[in-house]
Amino acid sequence: MKPSLKSFLPVAIVTGGLMLSSPIKSIAGQREMPRVRTLSAPLQTKAKKDDLIARLERSIPQLLTDADVPGLSIALLRDGELVWQRGFGVRNFVTKEPVTDDTVFEAASLSKPVFAYAVLKLVESGKLDLDTPLNKYLPGTYDVGEDARLSQVTARRVLSHTTGFPNWRPRGDSVLKIHFTPGERFSYSGEGFVYLAKVVEHLTDEKFEAFMKRMVFDQLGMSNSSFVWRDEYDKLKIYRHDSVSAPTGQNKVTTANAAASLQTTARDYGRFVAAILKGTGLKKEIAKLMLTPQIKVGESINSVARPAGALSPHLSWGLGWGLQNTDEGTSFWHWGDNGDSKAYVVAFNKQQTGVVVFTNSANGLSIIREIISGSVGGFHPALALLNYESYTSPGRILFKSILAKGADAALREYREQRKARPASETVNEAQTNRIGYNLLGMKKVRDAIEVFKLNVEDYPQSSNAYDSLGEAYMVNGDKEPAIKNYQRSIELNPDNTNSVEMLKKLQGK
Repeated sequence: MKPSLKSFLPVAIVTGGLMLSSPIKSIAGQREMPRVRTLSAPLQTKAKKDDLIARLERSIPQLLTDADVPGLSIALLRDGELVWQRGFGVRNFVTKEPVTDDTVFEAASLSKPVFAYAVLKLVESGKLDLDTPLNKYLPGTYDVGEDARLSQVTARRVLSHTTGFPNWRPRGDSVLKIHFTPGERFSYSGEGFVYLAKVVEHLTDEKFEAFMKRMVFDQLGMSNSSFVWRDEYDKLKIYRHDSVSAPTGQNKVTTANAAASLQTTARDYGRFVAAILKGTGLKKEIAKLMLTPQIKVGESINSVARPAGALSPHLSWGLGWGLQNTDEGTSFWHWGDNGDSKAYVVAFNKQQTGVVVFTNSANGLSIIREIISGSVGGFHPALALLNYESYTSPGRILFKSILAKGADAALREYREQRKARPASETVNEAQTNRIGYNLLGMKKVRDAIEVFKLNVEDYPQSSNAYDSLGEAYMVNGDKEPAIKNYQRSIELNPDNTNSVEMLKKLQGK
C-alpha cells in the first residue's frame, strides 16, 4: 500500500487535563518518554558570524548534490536580528534557473505560527478571547454534525493542537470528527486552524489574505509573502521536485489555508522569526504567552486514534509553536511538509539565535540535521521525533544504487553486504516500501517488483508488503500474481480495505 505523505507530521502523544487557562498538566502515573538519539552539538553562539556563513556557503552546495535537493534558501538570525540570507541551487531542476534571495518558497505548516501571531494581536486588542468557545463567535455546528464537544473548542486549543480534530479529515468526508474531548491531549491538526481562520474572518469582516497582510506582512516588511498566488510568483516561485529531482509544479494556491498555504522567502520569514525573538508587535505578556507551554508532547504527532503515550521530557507546544526545553533553555521550532517541498525553523530565545530553511524537494528535510548543526547547533529532540530519513540512510543509499545499477545487481549486492551489518544499518519495511513506490512513480515497474519482493521476503507476516507487491504486479499487467499477493494480504489482515477493493477489481466483481 502506498505510504502516506508526512504532511502531518510529526511529533506527539500527550497529556490530558489541560485547563482553559493553565499550562502543562500531566496524567497521573504516566511515564515520561525516554531520551532518544538526536542532534546534539555545541551552540554556535561563540562562532564569528563571517566564519559561520563561510562554512555554510561551503557545505550547503555539497549537501544539495548528495541529497538530490535542487534548491534551498536559508536565513540566519543572531542577536535577534536577521543577519544573512542566501539562496543555493536552482528553482527548477530542468531549466536551471537559480535560487536567489527573492525566490519564493512554500512555508507549508510554517504558515501556522504566522497565523497564530496574528490571532494573538486580536487577543491583545480584546476582539478575541483565547478561552471562549469558538462557536460563540461563529454560531452553528460548523462541520462536526451534532457533536456537542464543539463548544469546548477554543482558540487556545486550536493553537496548541488540543482540539481533538484530525490533522485533515478523510477526503470526501463532509463531517469533521472530534476524536477526543478537547483539551485532553495533543494531536496535531490543520483542521483546527482552518476553523479558527473562519472565526477570524467573521470577527474582522475581512478576507483571510487581507487580514494577514494588514496584521503581519505590512507591519513586519514581509513584502513577498502571501497565502494565495500572486501573478509575480510565476517568475519568482520555486517548482516542487520529487525524490529524484523531477519538477512537479508550482502549486498555484488560489484559496488561502491558514494551516498550510503561506508562500514566502527566507528573508521574509527570517523577519518574522526576529519579531518573535524580540517580541515585536505584541505586548510583553502576550508575546511571552506564545512561547509558554500549553501541553506536553509525546511519541506521535497524531494521536487521534491512540491513547496518550510516554511524554517527552523536552517537548511541549505553545500557541502556534513547538517548544524544546533543554539545558540551553527554550527554543521554538516548526517544520513544513507539502510533500515535494519542505521547510524548517528553529530559534533559541535566550541566545537570540535561529535559522530558517526552505527547500523545493521531497528530500529537503533529509539534510536538516547537518544544516542546523552547522548554523545554530544545540540539542534538538524534535528532530528525532519527526524522524525524517537522512540522505545517508541505508534506504537512500540502496535507492541510488538501484537507479545506477538496476534492481537485480543492486539488491544482490545489498543482500550480501547486509549479512555483516547490524539491523540499524539495513533497510526497514517502510523504507523498502517507499523505494518501491518511488520506482513505480518513475515507471521502473520491474525494478519496483523486485524491491517489493524483497520486502515480502524480509517481512513475510506483513499484509502491507503483499499489498504493495500485488499493486506492482497489477501495474505491470501480471494479473495472476497480483491476485495471489492481494489474497495473501487479506489473509494476514482481513481489514485491509485496499487489498479487498483491488482484488474485486482484478476478479471483475
